[in-house]
Amino acid sequence: MYSESYCVELGTRSVLEINGLDSVKFLQGLVSNDVESVSPQNSIYAALLTPQGKFLYDFFIVQSDENKMLLDCERRHLKEILMKLKIYKLRSEVNLRDASDDHKIFAGFGEKILELVDLPKRPGATRLYRGGYMMVDPRNELMGVRIILPSGLVVAEPTLKPVSVEFYQRMRIGLGIPDAAYDLEQNKTILLEAGFDELNGISWDKGCYMGQELTARTKYRGLIKKRLMPCKIVGPEILPGTPITLDERNVGEIRSVAGDQAMALLKLASVKDSNARKEALTANESSIIPIQPDWMKLQ
Repeated sequence: MYSESYCVELGTRSVLEINGLDSVKFLQGLVSNDVESVSPQNSIYAALLTPQGKFLYDFFIVQSDENKMLLDCERRHLKEILMKLKIYKLRSEVNLRDASDDHKIFAGFGEKILELVDLPKRPGATRLYRGGYMMVDPRNELMGVRIILPSGLVVAEPTLKPVSVEFYQRMRIGLGIPDAAYDLEQNKTILLEAGFDELNGISWDKGCYMGQELTARTKYRGLIKKRLMPCKIVGPEILPGTPITLDERNVGEIRSVAGDQAMALLKLASVKDSNARKEALTANESSIIPIQPDWMKLQ
């Protein structure tokens, strides 16, 4: 873990606002997590799926007012999410608005970050901050905090050292936390392949939501055969999309890369075979060594 504390502006993230008396009920029937658990003190991580249970979009949900939710989502997909949600609006008393111009999103991280910003070591713990919101990353507290601020403001903690997005991505990959922008495939990825269960992105008690049937079936029948896993690269630089092989068989693919670290989608059987035979997976001329994070539970 990094001994200093850092901050970075996440320029690829944006905010979608959902406001109205039916905001909670509307989202509750659509997304993978329990929107009823969202409060001024608690935020969540969730996904929107296809009716067949395949990944479409992910976001963080923050309560801005009693009937207003802010969705921290990928900027490039915001208009798509907005259009998708409008399809399901029907007679629900909700208003959907692109709030990109009103907000900026930052991340803060480091070994002592939660102590510095006075937040507990509880994923999703949330408080007001400079007219916006600061939350412990709902996926894992080791990811630090996410901050939604009004446009024009910046993080005002002098102890947080500004760094590049690349520096932040290296930290993320080192912890084994997937980022949908790089690591997940729309209409293909299953949530359990991407660690959504361990990363607090699924509620198993909330009842039905779009894609819930496949998600539940893959969990209770143990159908997951692939996982996104962090890996160490030994050898020349490799690019995202590079196939991973074992005995000349394709067993996975590199997704995101930061220096000698990568996030890869791997067949679990190949990881087991590689370990048993003490034979490295390969990508081009490089060896690929999977690393199972402490938070990750494999079947």
